[in-house]
Order: sequence, then C-alpha cells, then structure tokens
Amino acid sequence: MRIAVIICIIAIVLSSQVFGSNETSLNMVLVEGGSFMMGSNTQSDEQPVHSVTLNDFYIGKFEVTQSEWKNPNASIRSGSGTQYPIESISWYAILKYCNIRSMAEGLVPCYAISGSTDPADWGAVPPSQSPEYPHESLNNRVWDSVICNWNANGYRLPTEAEWEYAARGGNKSNGYLYSGSNNCEEVAWNDRVRFTNPSSVGEKQANELGLYDMSGNVHEWCWDWYDKEYYSNSPEISPKGPETGSLRVMRGGDWGDGDGFCRVASRVCKTPCIDGWYYGFRLCRTAP
Repeated sequence: MRIAVIICIIAIVLSSQVFGSNETSLNMVLVEGGSFMMGSNTQSDEQPVHSVTLNDFYIGKFEVTQSEWKNPNASIRSGSGTQYPIESISWYAILKYCNIRSMAEGLVPCYAISGSTDPADWGAVPPSQSPEYPHESLNNRVWDSVICNWNANGYRLPTEAEWEYAARGGNKSNGYLYSGSNNCEEVAWNDRVRFTNPSSVGEKQANELGLYDMSGNVHEWCWDWYDKEYYSNSPEISPKGPETGSLRVMRGGDWGDGDGFCRVASRVCKTPCIDGWYYGFRLCRTAP
C-alpha cells in the first residue's frame, strides 16, 4: 500500500512538471494566445501597424538544428556542427521534413499535396534552379498548391503573424526592437561580428518566452505568401497570408545581415525553391 502511494505521488509530481510547464520535452514552447500590434512604421511593407489576435500555439525554442534535420530524411549542403541551425533549405524541402517527422513521431501531418499527406507520393523536392536557365529560380505549381490542415497536431511552419508574436515575446512582451532586447548584439548573431557561417543555437540571450535566435543566425521561413500590401487588408483573427503568390515570407535576419533585418517587424521574401546559405526555420504546432 505504501509503495503504491509513493508511486502515485511520484506520478503526480512528474505530471505537474511536464504539463504544468510552458515547454514540452521536444523544445517546443507554448505561446499563449492574445492580441498584439503587428508591423512597424519603419518600412512600407511593415505598414500599417494593425491589431492581430492569435490562438495558443507551440513554437520551437531553437531553430531546427543539423542533427534534427538528419534524423528523418535528407542530407545537407553545408554544415558546421550538429547544434548549428540547418541552412541551405528551401521552403519546399521543409514541407517534406515536417510531414516525415510528424509521421515518425505518431502525429497527424499538416501538409497535403495533390490530396496526399505522405511525402513519398510527392516526388522529389523541386530544384532551386532550372537546368535550362540556371540563373532563374523555379516555382513548382504542384508544390505551391499545398494545403495546410491547421487542426492537425503535426509539425508545420509558423504563420508570419505567429512568428512575429512569438519573436515579440507573446503576452510577456516588453516591446523590444529585437527579439528579447533593444540591443541587437545581446540577442543576435549578425554582421556585427563578421561571421562566415551561423553559430550554435541558444548561445545568445533568449527573449521573454525563452526563445533563442529569433533575431539573427539564420533567416527563418514562414508559411505565408508575401504581399507588400497585405497588412492593409489582413484579417485580425489568425491571419495566414495571401491565398496566392510567388514569394514566401522569411523573418528574423541572419549572420550576414545588419541590425535592421534583425528587427522583430522586418519582412523579407524569397521564392520557395531557393535554398540559400542563410535560410533555415523553426517548427510550430497547433495547440489543442
């Protein structure tokens, strides 16, 4: 009887440690929903500043690392260490990674292409350049038609609004210019130190939610199509970007950027097939 009571107490304590925390065992941090003012008056595509309301969601404490990327599927083009962020990754390749990792962990995959959530049915990830026109990047109509099941519990990219809300510190925000500070050097690896490659994740100061490197290190892909005028007609509740486009949003700046690109409101866009050295991502999940 005494042993049973002890076991029960241990189980309760462990349960409170796991479920009473805002962080999961897989370095995913719970971002409690709320409203915030998105954008800034610095650049034209960051205007107008507008109100956005989001539900709870999980986001990666760190950018996805090279060791994480290697587990479920592909090789990488460049690298500096297992705890360095994965880079040289296209938006298309991330779709495949998210579903493969979700399926491997028993989660419901978010992305479907041509009606299938199994990346084995999608074929090869579209190349970053055309063999006929090597200086022109390619969009792939089939992969661009991807549908996201926002109710699935698998891994996905954050929306642009989710990314900015998390970078600002969510409902714990102190209103910083960068993610966790008004001093870029405290929170970001960027061109101030003239690095020739990214740095290990989690070495700089975290933001108010305990998230690292949302300013600097590598640019982070988001789900949304890019439209410089989108903020003028963006819905207030859980915006997910334009329905169509040719460029996808990237956020956060990288190790080769100046401070301005590392601001929480800064927006950049690239074609989804591009796999440049500076391009990485962090995972997101819909909260139940």
